[in-house]
Amino acid sequence: AIFPKLRAAALETMAAVRVPVLCGGTGLYLSALTQGITAMPPLDPAARAEARALLDALGASGLHARLTAADPATAAGLRPSDGQRLARAWEVWRSTGRGLSSWQAVRTAPPPWRFRMILLDPPRPDLRAAIADRFAAMLNAGALDEARALLALHLDPALPAMRAHGVPELAAFLAGDMTLTEATRRVILATGQYTKRQATWFRGRSPVAPAMTHTIHARYAGCTQFSESQWHALIQFVKGPG
Repeated sequence: AIFPKLRAAALETMAAVRVPVLCGGTGLYLSALTQGITAMPPLDPAARAEARALLDALGASGLHARLTAADPATAAGLRPSDGQRLARAWEVWRSTGRGLSSWQAVRTAPPPWRFRMILLDPPRPDLRAAIADRFAAMLNAGALDEARALLALHLDPALPAMRAHGVPELAAFLAGDMTLTEATRRVILATGQYTKRQATWFRGRSPVAPAMTHTIHARYAGCTQFSESQWHALIQFVKGPG
């Protein structure tokens, strides 16, 4: 009975304030939208090839050490295991003579819009249970067949598609290197660690001011669990001044 009321209120609010609703968990994309984006010059393809070669030869930790010597400010903000971002930072430094952090400090003007953020931050036990349920549903929907088809393409293991949550673990299961139970455990663990990093990022680098953020510290499995008073509070938050 609540869902039609929620839908009607949402449509009314969107029509009144005339703004789009963006849904996603990638903080850097949201920051680029709300705070502007770095104006990066064209990069040298040779520098990109060099970065990839160094990552292959040295590994992520070795490239991090190399970047620390050349561009310590950028390296300090990157995880030694994040090969993709390390390669990107090396590529920028070699192409421009300036570190990525230096470029990121200069942004284009943000758009003249008013932003408000509704942040979903449920308790960790509830989130872990949701992650486990989600991966079980993925397996039932054919995740193993999808992983098998992806592996048949013989792509570079360093590519983002080959490192997506679940792919390395299911690949190991299909290769006979671990049981499906162990692969499932590792997927759930890795996904949980990722969501923890997301929560930490939003706490420390929110794309909007704290006054423009409404955080929901609960997990709702359906609309019937979300009361009308809670929904109206969100409506007032979106409509509010500022």
